[in-house]
Amino acid sequence: MTNFRKVASGITVAAALLVQGCYTAPTTVSVPQRSIGERFEQSWQAARGAASDVGVKLTTEDRPSGTLRGTQGSSNVVITVVTQADSTIQVGFSVTGGGTSQDANVKDHLTRAYQRRMGR
Repeated sequence: MTNFRKVASGITVAAALLVQGCYTAPTTVSVPQRSIGERFEQSWQAARGAASDVGVKLTTEDRPSGTLRGTQGSSNVVITVVTQADSTIQVGFSVTGGGTSQDANVKDHLTRAYQRRMGR
């Protein structure tokens, strides 16, 4: 009976060592990164769409400077889409000329519409 236990223990140890030797690391899957131009385009289109969503009438679109200008009621709206040094895109909303609460309301609606269009 002791020989059987020695043989069984030996087989168990050998099997455990074999199983460990068969492990392979999972392969990594790389996700293609979008170019800075593609990311700028997405942000630009989302900003334009957000302006439309909240009723801003765009009067000027200056893509090279990343500036959209428009109006909603008595409020003047400026939207900037700027590429940062670290290759991120910064979008800003400035609303002036209307009442304080109106401007804040327009800015809030623009921000929410932009975030929604960006899928956030």
